[in-house]
Amino acid sequence: MISHPTLAPSHPTKMVQLHLCATLVIFLILPFSSFTYAFTSQQYADALTKSIMFFEGQRSGKLPTNQRVKWRADSALHDGSSANVDLVGGYYDAGDNVKFGLPMAFTTTMLAWSIIEFGDHMKSELGNAKAALRWSSDYLVKAATATPGTLYVQVGEPYSDHRCWERPEDMDTPRNVYKVSAQNPGSDVAAETAAALAAASIVFQGSDPSYSHKLLQTAKNVFDLANKYRGSYSDSLGSVVCPFYCSYSGYNDELLWGAAWIHRASQDGSYMSYIQSNGHMLGSDDDDFSFSWDDKRAGTKVLLAKDFIENKIDQFELYKQHSDNYICSLIPGAPNSQARYTPGGLLYKQGESNLQYVTTSSFLLLSYAKYLNANGGHASCGSALVTSETLIVQAKKQIDYILGDNPMKMSYMVGFGDRYPTRVHHRGSSVPSVRNHPDRISCDAGHQYFSSGSPNPNTHVGAIVGGPDSNDKYGDDRSNYSQSEPATYINAPFVGAAAFFSGH
Repeated sequence: MISHPTLAPSHPTKMVQLHLCATLVIFLILPFSSFTYAFTSQQYADALTKSIMFFEGQRSGKLPTNQRVKWRADSALHDGSSANVDLVGGYYDAGDNVKFGLPMAFTTTMLAWSIIEFGDHMKSELGNAKAALRWSSDYLVKAATATPGTLYVQVGEPYSDHRCWERPEDMDTPRNVYKVSAQNPGSDVAAETAAALAAASIVFQGSDPSYSHKLLQTAKNVFDLANKYRGSYSDSLGSVVCPFYCSYSGYNDELLWGAAWIHRASQDGSYMSYIQSNGHMLGSDDDDFSFSWDDKRAGTKVLLAKDFIENKIDQFELYKQHSDNYICSLIPGAPNSQARYTPGGLLYKQGESNLQYVTTSSFLLLSYAKYLNANGGHASCGSALVTSETLIVQAKKQIDYILGDNPMKMSYMVGFGDRYPTRVHHRGSSVPSVRNHPDRISCDAGHQYFSSGSPNPNTHVGAIVGGPDSNDKYGDDRSNYSQSEPATYINAPFVGAAAFFSGH
């Protein structure tokens, strides 16, 4: 979250198919080949390890004995007490100390999806990935079950939090609790929470079936709340969530997304019926070319396209068509290409935290490639047929850019490679740790560390920052939050992408 203090600023012949696909691959590679080099599977495995470790630095609550990130300590141990509920745990979303429900739920969904699709490539890191997932799924279960008919969606008063620059262990800003219910609906955040819990239930089906069942049942209950009492949490909670995590896309995309995940997790026919009956109203006919904590349409299309590609469910053919449209929009040189790229080849959507769109789109490219490859399929881009290999090449360019194959010759993952951001916009990382500075550092006293030109004293290993500008330039400046702030929802899809490349 922006957390700067107020003081800081058709079917041709096979030969034609091969020719067209080769042409697309040439378009993809040649424009950005001047600084290309290859990462090894071991380096991708290192990136995977670090991308998961990042989540330990974002933990809120009582830390476990096997905590690896030692500059963090227990924090926010009384969250929820003002409402007489237990809301201890979960993740701080980015460089601040607020627990925002919508991005946390999306982070959880993407961590789960990463494990579902690419967990087989995670090897020794699978346990750590599942631990990262469970840290948030445990919290979301609390938030969804503490009070009947209610979902707690935020802890922390954002304005006072953002005015301070203090490590979470010293927090003395109000830990207000915010919720949605029948009287104050929040279909967007509730349906995303349902998606997260359903996706997580798939991950734990084999290793912890009772927990998996609890997650799925809770997902269904929260989805019922979202669907029955419709409304946006932005309207119900107003300035508490806006402009921080406004639901700009509305809530229809989350309702379809949530139903799609419960359908996949449960194979309950009622959710397929819901999707078939409500899909057109909830956005199934819309093409959308971004995927983020706010807008789930592209992700939903890819998720449901799997059922058509693999299981030939004709009712979901529409989602395959729209998934093709999304995928083709990302392929340079494709007839339907419309994505914008920097001169160095990075997908560029917006100036603020752009790498979130890079990691989500790369994840969708790889997941779709997996579905297509397993079934001998392809994506139709106008007259061209694009193979799964083309999608993988494009995703690799993006992931490699993040890891250092870029004009700046720097990694945008902290702790990876020889050169990476050192002045990250992150309170806990930039303020001396409790271990090294046991005395409390107050709200105002922390500003000296925000303003310091020195590197952060605590290296937030695995943190992926917002990233460079449209000209591939990056300012390693703590006050440059648009570029230098990491976030859980940037890392979560990267976990899946890194796992894929570590296994290939």
